Amino acid sequence: MTSARDETSRRTVMAAAVAGLAGMAAPALAAPRDLKLADLKKEADLACVYHCDFGDPPRFVQMLTNISNHYSAYGADPFALQLAIVAHGQGVKFFLESLEETSWRDEVMVPKIFERVEDVAKNGLKVHLCEITFSRLKLDKAKARSAAFISFVPSGVATVAALQSKGFAYMKIG
Repeated sequence: MTSARDETSRRTVMAAAVAGLAGMAAPALAAPRDLKLADLKKEADLACVYHCDFGDPPRFVQMLTNISNHYSAYGADPFALQLAIVAHGQGVKFFLESLEETSWRDEVMVPKIFERVEDVAKNGLKVHLCEITFSRLKLDKAKARSAAFISFVPSGVATVAALQSKGFAYMKIG
């Protein structure tokens, strides 16, 4: 059963998406918030978690294509389908503002990739970034991109397991 708070949250995301589609001013970007595992909720009958612990750009783009196709199969209805990406290890690099001062500093960032994430997020996609990864790699959490659909979770693998225990199907590309 969906609580009033959860429903309000989903409606806020949808209002922002509709405003963006209508060319209206979208709400200001928010810094990623910290979530506890207990904060994770299944908000649709069908839900799936995409596990991203890899840093290969073509593989990440394939994951985004699969997510887009997944939404398409349900008419891009965020109330019919809930999707989430959990990123840890190398997977967090796709959600950083820049790769400077990281172990990936010599890699070229593909700017269009995050634009694709933002496009898919209009359907309600949530992205959860692993705090353990940021801590172990000595990454400042402020390096993460600011977007309302991005949050930090205590542990990526624990989040994948928590979402599965709440009824999310598991997907891993590659």
